[in-house]
Amino acid sequence: MADIGGNLMQLMYDGGWVMWVLLVMSILSLAVIVERLVVLNKAKINVNEFLAKLRKALIVNKSLRDAIKICEQYRGPLASIMKAGLLKYGQPKEDIEKTIETAALHEMARLEKRLVFLASVANVAPLLGFFGTVSGMIKSFDALAEQGLSNPGAVAAGISEALITTAGGLAVAIPTQLAYNFFMNSINKSVRDIETSTNMLLETFGEMERSGITAEQAGAASAAGADKKK
Repeated sequence: MADIGGNLMQLMYDGGWVMWVLLVMSILSLAVIVERLVVLNKAKINVNEFLAKLRKALIVNKSLRDAIKICEQYRGPLASIMKAGLLKYGQPKEDIEKTIETAALHEMARLEKRLVFLASVANVAPLLGFFGTVSGMIKSFDALAEQGLSNPGAVAAGISEALITTAGGLAVAIPTQLAYNFFMNSINKSVRDIETSTNMLLETFGEMERSGITAEQAGAASAAGADKKK
């Protein structure tokens, strides 16, 4: 382990200042990746189970309160968005859709937070590596022009810096890009779940309205159910 650490430090010094910038970027990227993993893990729920419970509360129990309680029992953006829609039951469909859309935009912004940083690192890190490559090659040609072939070590030092920075840039960019793609895929899945759930909720509201269940009646059913439990 000591040898590995020593070799890494030597590479950092041989690569020049570009390697230290890449090191800072890699640490920040790792912190963002871990934080986003925690957030997205908390946002995961069993969508089919959640929607089944929600529909049962609305159609079978005819209870808005029970449906809202179910949303409060689950974590994540989907439950929050569905709760926002439930609170608007009885209002025009356009108002419900607008409320759900606003809630969805807010929740998506939370899921996508800091991902722009990962995208930036994935794009900038290879460019920094390439910049180090050019800088190293310039040093090599300067040494060659000043000392000729009498000092091959000076020429090799510049070439070494060029190759190290190239590898360093790719080493930071590749895992960062993979993490970014993974997060975006997870977010896209959440978007599809939200769209499906929103359609289900609006269809359920339509069934309730066709059955003559008003917001007041659903609230009364909720209160009656609560009193019965007592």
